[in-house]
Amino acid sequence: MSNIEENSSPPNIHIQTPPTAPPTTDRDYQTTANGGIAGILKRWKREDLIKRGSLGLRGIALLFSLISFLAMASNKHGDWRDFDRYEEYRYLLAIAILSSLYTGAQAFRQIQELSKGKPLIKPSVAAIIDFFGDQIMAYLLISSASSAIPLTNRMREGADNIFTDASAAAISMSVFAFFCLAVSAVISGFKLSTQSYSYI
Repeated sequence: MSNIEENSSPPNIHIQTPPTAPPTTDRDYQTTANGGIAGILKRWKREDLIKRGSLGLRGIALLFSLISFLAMASNKHGDWRDFDRYEEYRYLLAIAILSSLYTGAQAFRQIQELSKGKPLIKPSVAAIIDFFGDQIMAYLLISSASSAIPLTNRMREGADNIFTDASAAAISMSVFAFFCLAVSAVISGFKLSTQSYSYI
């Protein structure tokens, strides 16, 4: 009996302690914090660059649209050399006026937002307006220019004068305004794709 008692000893239980994470140092915290701040600063710089680029493109489109409008509106030299005799030129003039109003309003809004530092319109709504407005106006500009080009080419075959030169200049300015708004539409599409929406 005593032998059994001597041989029976409590079983050895091995308890494994969970591994502990290495202690975080101030240096690790500073690296994480600096990475986060650097990322935020880079994002702010990118957004600021996009805003200024979009404003610059719309400003240039406004300039080209105004030149196109003025060149066509002043293109009246009597008889058959009056722009209002031709439907294509009236269409070009109308779209140049619309483009001037649109780009002027957009440039004014963006200048106000940059100077005051707060948006005039809700950012999600502004992104949608920018995207669709730029695309529609770009399509209208290229449509008006492409409708006036064949007429101008036919006229230049018969007589190359100040009337056809002014018409060609107005068409060229509309095409340049189209390119500016087309690039602006790409930027607006990027802004729209990165826009966060809250449904609450």
